[in-house]
Amino acid sequence: MPSPADIQLIGSEVAIRWDDGVESYLTFATLRANSPSAEVKGERDIFGHQYGGEVPRDHRGVEVTGWERVGNYAIRFDFSDGHRTGLYSYELLRKLGGDGAP
Repeated sequence: MPSPADIQLIGSEVAIRWDDGVESYLTFATLRANSPSAEVKGERDIFGHQYGGEVPRDHRGVEVTGWERVGNYAIRFDFSDGHRTGLYSYELLRKLGGDGAP
């Protein structure tokens, strides 16, 4: 799996240049709406029952205020609405960015 070589905020997007040369552009709203955290997605018990999670909502106006690499597999973004618990795997970021690979 490629890893980010550079990450920058450009307007209302996070731009990621991957070490294989692909570039991904993800809007802040897309990132926030697709947070993989249990806080947003909820959690399932062993019987498959869902607990918690956010009610789907409009994240326009939410901004990315920072980020941190987590190991060699994910990025944790800080959002202006206080959310910061989602670990975005490199695979998820490529998928959300349309992959861009040939």
